[in-house]
Amino acid sequence: MVHIILYAIVPIFVVMALGFFSGKAGAFSGENARTLNKVVLNYALPAALFISIIKANRSMLSADIKLTIISFVVLMACFFLVYFVFKYFYKDTTGEAAVSALISGSPTIGFLGFAVLEPIFGSSAAVGLVIAIVAIEVNALGIPIGLSLLNAGMNTKDANGKKPNPWLPVWNALKQPVAWAPILAVILVLLGFKWPEWASPSFTLISGANASIACFAAGITLSSVKVSLNAQVFMGTFLKLIIMPLAILAVGILFHMDPLNLKMLVVCAALPPAFSGIIIASRYNVYVATGTSSLAVSTLLFMGACPLWIWLTEVAIKMFY
Repeated sequence: MVHIILYAIVPIFVVMALGFFSGKAGAFSGENARTLNKVVLNYALPAALFISIIKANRSMLSADIKLTIISFVVLMACFFLVYFVFKYFYKDTTGEAAVSALISGSPTIGFLGFAVLEPIFGSSAAVGLVIAIVAIEVNALGIPIGLSLLNAGMNTKDANGKKPNPWLPVWNALKQPVAWAPILAVILVLLGFKWPEWASPSFTLISGANASIACFAAGITLSSVKVSLNAQVFMGTFLKLIIMPLAILAVGILFHMDPLNLKMLVVCAALPPAFSGIIIASRYNVYVATGTSSLAVSTLLFMGACPLWIWLTEVAIKMFY
């Protein structure tokens, strides 16, 4: 646990603190953070996902079908749980509930996945595959669904006075490198494509910037908003840090997932809320203060939640396997 805290969690907070204080000092602004996030989402993260998956093989993909199904079903169920809790319990609008689901109903796998999992589980293809599967769910399913609900809730219309095509957010999300890059890598692996080792450095150089830039940008974002505490903030934190990893652990144990995959997937589920949700909230000016506050609280509590869930997962595996 000491190793996990020192090598996986403390560095995240140190880099986020650098971003936070640089933002407070006026060296960087919220607009700078959005620019850095573009670098992560459009270049560094797609490269990291692609190069980690392309090193796998067909036997690994077929062996991880259970991982794929469980992660997709449970994470999407948690996404809609957050949506319905905020819409019907807290009486939020459809747009506000959609942004809540994009934030507290999705782990920030793209920004912190490699930063957290690699120091704990190593930099193997199995680690990259778990991160990629969750990233595809978050970016290729969660974001389009959330944007569709958000547009429906805002009752937006185009220049001709017509409502936008509800499938347009899905298509737009699939056009983003963070969505199609891991899908392309999976297709190439299924086709039996052999990735040449000499090509890897060209991808690993930019992918290495993924975690550091993401953490720094998150710190800048936190410095540019006022954190407020209310019931919705604590509910979002509870659903994200407790309910989501608990659901993954329970279903994974029920269907006897591979122990290592289960540990990695639980850690993925316990990650703080998705930074991409904050970006979308800022773009549409919906749920910005509460969403950012949920991100801040969850990120702070993650320092204790991460080693706790690893320990609980190990205990559960010893009891039921």
